[in-house]
Amino acid sequence: MNPKLEITLLGTGTSQGIPVIGCPCKVCSSSDPRDKRLRTAAFIQADDYGFAVDLGPDFRAQMINNKLSNVHAVLLTHEHNDHISGLDDIRPINFRYNRNIPIYGSSRTLGEINRRFDYAFDKEYHYPGKPHVTGIAIDDEPFIVNGISITPIPVDHGDMPIYGFRIGNLAYITDAKFIPPDSKALLQNLEVLVLNALRFEPHNTHLNIEEAIALVSELKPGKCFLTHISHDTGLHAEVDTMLPAGIKLGFDGLRIQLT
Repeated sequence: MNPKLEITLLGTGTSQGIPVIGCPCKVCSSSDPRDKRLRTAAFIQADDYGFAVDLGPDFRAQMINNKLSNVHAVLLTHEHNDHISGLDDIRPINFRYNRNIPIYGSSRTLGEINRRFDYAFDKEYHYPGKPHVTGIAIDDEPFIVNGISITPIPVDHGDMPIYGFRIGNLAYITDAKFIPPDSKALLQNLEVLVLNALRFEPHNTHLNIEEAIALVSELKPGKCFLTHISHDTGLHAEVDTMLPAGIKLGFDGLRIQLT
């Protein structure tokens, strides 16, 4: 039986966020709150279990803004800075719930996060104020967390293999440029797909909006919400009306409940 699912888009912006420092463009100057985008991340509530998807530099603000705190586990898509640099802000959750938090990611991603946050993983370093986390390596095989089945979705971020994730009829993919056929087979019969779409112009390592629309047309999810959006895309209010039926721009704080 699939768990009851809700996903909150904690952040829907690129690695620079929106507004971009010093940028006077119409998007960065917009008063529409949907044009204010923190770095891309999500929170998935699966029954009574909470998964943080990525821990970027805005993690603290994202959790506070959305009145969330009860993280049971973390799913990492990859190790770029805008997806892991908020690890230290997991500490209040450790302290509040007296909980060590497992972090699931590829062996390469965990190796990099161990290098950058060695104090968090050093078993000989007993400082009580450090993050209390345990890295758990995953590969392409599905794994179980608290009875919940999670399917890693291998995708290519340019020439870098990374993961998206599927839980039940929900899939979350960010930073993808190419999705191989075997991964597309894992993305059938979705109720909700969250998918990156950087801008209208092509990009070397990210899907653009045209490519994302083509992929959605092929996969045919019930609904798709776009994320990892650049200020080059344009104003939310204008771009959202240009998209085909069933595809919407995501925005920070959007909560999507699955039936």
